[in-house]
Amino acid sequence: MISYARLWKILIDKDMTKMQLKQDTGIGSTTLQKLIHNEPVSMQVIVKICLLLECNVGDIMDIGATK
Repeated sequence: MISYARLWKILIDKDMTKMQLKQDTGIGSTTLQKLIHNEPVSMQVIVKICLLLECNVGDIMDIGATK
């Protein structure tokens, strides 16, 4: 199970919207929807987000075992 809850918290802290994230990283609408629904995205997308937000992978997502 993947959770991007940390990503949304960082966006709030940086006063950034999901649409700004989409525009600034160049990700598509489908990819944004995957993030919103805690679905897997490519490592390339994760790297783009981390570079934009100046953070590490663990700062924007959690991976845990499914129950």
